[in-house]
Order: sequence, then C-alpha cells, then structure tokens
Amino acid sequence: MNFWKISLQSLLLLLVLAQSHPLLRAQEPGGRIRGMVTLAGEGTPLHDVPVRIIETGLATLTEEGGSYVFPDLQPGTYTVLARMDGFRDIVVTVTVSEGVTATVDMELRLLGPREEITVTATGREEVAFQSFQTVTTLDSVQLAENAHVSLGEVLENQSGVARRSFGPGSSRPVIRGFDGDRVLILQDGAQTGSLSSQSGDHGEPINALSLEKLEVVKGPATLLYGSNALGGVVNALTGHDHPHPGFRGTLAGVLGSANGHGGGHAGFEYGHENWLLWGGGGGQRTGDYETPLGVVANSKTRVSNASTGVGWYGDDGFLRVGYGYDDGRYGVPFAAEFEGGDPGGNEPGGAESIDLKFRRHNLPVQFGFQNWTGILRDLQVRLNYSAWHQEELEGENIQTIFDNRQFTYRSVFSQRTGRVLSGTIGFEGGFRDYESVGAEALAPPVTRNHFALFALEELDYQRVRLQFGARMESTGYDPEGLFSRRFTGLSGAAGVHLPLWEGGAMVLNYTHSFRAPALEELYNNGPHIGNLTFERGDSLLGPERANGIEVSLRHSSSRVRFQGNFYYYRIHDFVFLAPTGEVEDGLNVAEYSQEMSRFTGGELQLDLGLHPSLWLHAGFDTVDAGLTGSGSPLPRIPPVRGRVGLEWQVRSFRFKPELHLVRNQDQIFVSETPTAGYALLHFNASYTLARQHLVHIFSVNAFNLGDRLYRNHLSFIKELAPEIGRGVRVTYSLRLF
Repeated sequence: MNFWKISLQSLLLLLVLAQSHPLLRAQEPGGRIRGMVTLAGEGTPLHDVPVRIIETGLATLTEEGGSYVFPDLQPGTYTVLARMDGFRDIVVTVTVSEGVTATVDMELRLLGPREEITVTATGREEVAFQSFQTVTTLDSVQLAENAHVSLGEVLENQSGVARRSFGPGSSRPVIRGFDGDRVLILQDGAQTGSLSSQSGDHGEPINALSLEKLEVVKGPATLLYGSNALGGVVNALTGHDHPHPGFRGTLAGVLGSANGHGGGHAGFEYGHENWLLWGGGGGQRTGDYETPLGVVANSKTRVSNASTGVGWYGDDGFLRVGYGYDDGRYGVPFAAEFEGGDPGGNEPGGAESIDLKFRRHNLPVQFGFQNWTGILRDLQVRLNYSAWHQEELEGENIQTIFDNRQFTYRSVFSQRTGRVLSGTIGFEGGFRDYESVGAEALAPPVTRNHFALFALEELDYQRVRLQFGARMESTGYDPEGLFSRRFTGLSGAAGVHLPLWEGGAMVLNYTHSFRAPALEELYNNGPHIGNLTFERGDSLLGPERANGIEVSLRHSSSRVRFQGNFYYYRIHDFVFLAPTGEVEDGLNVAEYSQEMSRFTGGELQLDLGLHPSLWLHAGFDTVDAGLTGSGSPLPRIPPVRGRVGLEWQVRSFRFKPELHLVRNQDQIFVSETPTAGYALLHFNASYTLARQHLVHIFSVNAFNLGDRLYRNHLSFIKELAPEIGRGVRVTYSLRLF
C-alpha cells in the first residue's frame, strides 16, 4: 500500500474542504484584550516583548510604550502569556465578552516560580502545569548557564532525567530509566537523524547555546510521536515561529575550567512586512577533563553548528524553509583498551585513541493554514530531510563509516476550541536509509518506512477535564540479504484532570503503548565496543506492548509550587540484552531477548517562597525497574536522587547554592557492578541588566565545590573514568530586541 500517495491525496482533499466549506471561513468576533508589560519594581515599559494567547495561537509584540492589543476576539476565556529571556514568564487568565475590552497589565520579574510553556506535550502551546503529561522546560538563559557540549549533560540534573555516557561527547538523556530507542530526540518537532539511540558511544549534535528552549516530556508520548517515544521525548526548539519588524539578535559565550571549556553562539532575525530572515552559528569545545584522580585521556569534545532560513507569515497561512549544518568530533575514552590496546595510545605497541567524527545536513520545511472557524482551526505540515555521516577513527584512520539518510513528514489539524471539545488529528510517516561499512558494521544495509494516524482529544467541563486519544502505526524493515519485517499496532491513552482546591489539582493517566523493535535489536551481529558486548540481534523479535498508570498531584500559587508524580509501567515482551556467559573477541556475548518487565518510580518538586526575595527549591526522583519473571533488576537504572537549594534575589543579582544527593546503586543487573553514593555542592550567581531594547545576563557557576570523587552509574566506563572534579563556568548572554 502506497501510504505516501494516500497521505498526499488526503491532505489535498482536506485543504479543498477547508477553503470551500462555509463552516470553515472566518467570521467576525467582537471582543479584545489590551494591556501593558512593564519591569516589576521600576515600572519601565518593555518594548518588543512577545505576548501570546495560548488557545488561539495569536501573537504580538509590545510597542515602544510597552502596550499591546489583541482585537476581534470571540467571547470566551483565554490564557495570555508574556515572556522575555532572563525573566519569569507571566501567565494570566482573562474572560472576553462581546463588544468589551479586557485589560491585562503584566509585570516581568527576575525571581519566583517559572510558568513553563510547552508545545511538545499536545502539539499545541499550553501551560506545562496544566498539561496532562509531566513536562520540564529550560529556556535560553537556563541553557546558557548550564551549557555543555552534549545533551545528556545539559539535562542530567532535571527531575526524572539522568545521563548515559561513554565519555562527555556521547552522553544522552535517560528518562525515568528508559534509554536508547525508547527516548525520542527531536529538533523543532522532527527527528534529528543521528545514531545516538543505537550505541552507548554515539552522541547528539545539538548545541544548547543555539536553542530558544528545550522541552522534556516524561512518560509515554507514543500517541503523538510514535513507538520510540515509549519513555519520553526531548524536543530542542530553535524559535522563528512568529514575525516581527526590524532586527533581533542573540549572543552567548561560555568559558569553563576543569575541562578547558569554551564556546559561543550568535544569531539574528530580521523582519520586514510579512517576511522573516534568520541565521546563526557557533560551537563548543572542551579538552580532556580533570577528576580528583587525574585527567581522563581522550575525553575531548567539539561540536559546531550553523543554520539559516526564511519565512513568510500571512493572516491565513505561513511558510518556513531552513537549512542546518552540524559537525563535531569527540574522543571515546578507554575504547582502545577494549579493542585490545592501550587506552591513551601512549604506551609502546598500544592502539591509537578512538574518536567519533560526524556531520549532518538538515533541511526543514514547514507550512500551514490558519484562522479558520468552525470544525478546524488550522493545519500545520512539517517536512524534514536529514543526512547523517559518521566515522569511527583510530588515530586518523577510518575504521567504520555510518550513513543515515532520513525523510519525515507530519501533518496536524488543530480543532477549534468549542464549549467543551478541542484536540488535534493528524498523520505522519517517513523513510530511513541506513548503511554501515567497516569493523563495527554490525547490521546490513536497511531501509525503514513508517506511517501513522493519530488523534488526541480533550473535553473541558470546567470542574473536570478529560483527555483521550489513539494512534495506529505501521513500521517496516527491509534489510539487505535478510527477510523483511513489518509491525502494526495500536496505542491509546485516557486521562482525567481533577481540580481539588484553588490552585491544586490531581491528574490521572492511563496509557497503552506499542513499540516496534529497533533496527539494532533485530539485525546487529558482531563486536560492539559502544555497548561493551558482542551483540546478537534476533530478527524474529515481536513488538513491545506497555500498560502504564501515572498519578500527579499539583499545586500552583504565588508563593508555593508543588508537583508529585507516581508512575507504574508493565511492559510485555520488553527487549533487552541478555548475557549468554560466552566470550567472543574479548567481549561478553549478549543476545537481544524478550521478557515481561516493570518500571515503578516517582518524582517530587517543590518551589517555596520563604520571603519575596528568597525561595527554597527541592526535588527528588527514584525509579525501580526489573524483569518480573526472574526478578533481576534491569541494567543502568538511575539511583535515588535528591536536591535542595536556595535562590536569593538582591535587585538584579541572583544567588543560588544547591546541594545534590545521590544514593548508592546496588540494585544491579548481572553484568553490572554497584556504584557508591555521593553529595555534590554547586553555586550559581548571576546579574541581569534589562533595558527597553536589550538584556545582558552574566552568570558564574561553580560546580563540585568539594572536588568530590564520584561515578555515574549510567556510564559504560564508570570503573575507569570518574566524573569531572571542581570547576567554574562563566557565561554571558545578550538579547537585542
């Protein structure tokens, strides 16, 4: 069946209906919202601050005097958002009546709980605290303060997120104990095309300094994003979503000790009438990092990126076209030792050090039609092509070459919010062409294609909100020289959001998730240094089917924000690497096998205002995962973690000491060793200088102040390479608007 042909025909039919049906043509509503955005404590009007209405997607910028207006709104209740880098987002709910102007004035503050906004959880913008799923977001300022070369290091201190690694350059997020193909990494809603999910020594190309925001959706997100989002989704957002007149610019820089860290990024947007042009580039580098036991050889990293694009934004539609280029190189510490030589390549007769070098070309295209009335509100279509090329080097000699070319398409229709019902429906698919040649060419050339239909609906009865959805997905593999496989399955979810008191609510979710086996699980066969095993795939593996429940208790007020999450997932035919007891090529042989498993865990997060200038922040997360048949724990499950810190504001200065506590991990898989617990003390200080047209942010982050020797349980080389010692990182950010 030609799914691509059917998809295009369906899209054209819906577009014709959308333009011709009388219910979908715009009508004249009759209310409006206006107000001013100022700097809290000073009353200074702020110019060019983005203000949005979340329910409609409408956006505007404040004028020279700080004022804004949204005319011609239909009567109803709206959520108005104002945000600017370096300040806490402001979210206000307002009711609009026909022929009446509602006034919403907002003050941006440096201190207090952040109103996180997400587009990843449902495919449309909403307040993260109101989302059915648990979401964490980091803005550009937080990303600059926590700048690292790899995505895993950027996110590892977030609640429910840990870091898997084979050295700094290869680290990748682990969400609630899920790793690899069960965690989906996106950039602007599209898969990056990297190979980080296939091996412990493969990394992601994303430079955190180039991002506007980073969002993490915890728990199954298979309804909207597919079977390899069973554990969660990380979405790196670069912006350029809304037009504006004139020039806007960003500049960020970072310098750090303990690893010779240095990097920066510069970007711009220029708008004229309906057009927006943007571009940017930068990179980060580190040397070999220092630990209390000495320097870890061949742990250097380098990543650089450049991007450009142009967009046209009209009243009833938009078109954006971009191009991105990424390249990098990072060392894989001790890989040479596992290959049989000397880890640093410095001993006579020892093997040379092993590096991974990559580059990526990316071409995203997005267009849509909007401001319809009636059944549908808008349509968004995203096309994305990426070409990933990776080389494994021994010294400067190429040992293995990986090529991964991927094209994806996604079309989403947003329903107009009615009195009760709202939601999204859509379809997506794609093609992948994978090939590897050389010493670690574990799988034959494989082509993969997939197609899915999905819907996510919400019923809002004021006192209670209900969400439900379904996804039908088909995934096919066609390997060279082996028989093909196709997997088709259904995922579904239902949730209820119950207000309990003013500012408090309970959210209950049930999910049924389908996951097709990954390429490496089906077809890998050979020595794999990246996972420290001789791998044997099984082309007869069946799909995974998971059933899960999550309970979330939340509270949000001006002085207290709290969120507690508990989850339980039971996964039928869970795929894992099972040791056989054999040894081949100096590595333990392991076969991909299937067995029933379960994941149980929880997360707590508290923000408490002790004084208008002093806040307490605390967090805790734990996960326990194992095979239900044998009772064996699963490998590389994060230990219990906690953190507590203070945030003190003195005018434009902010001080934030924080203590991180990690328990020992002795619930281990048969091939693992236990890891000792540890405590780390960090300190952050920043200064923000805000003016009408620019914001300067200076930050100093001192980490591991006690120079503590500790090891990451999720590191493949934890026995050989402890984590980084005491150091200081200095960052600077500039925003022009």
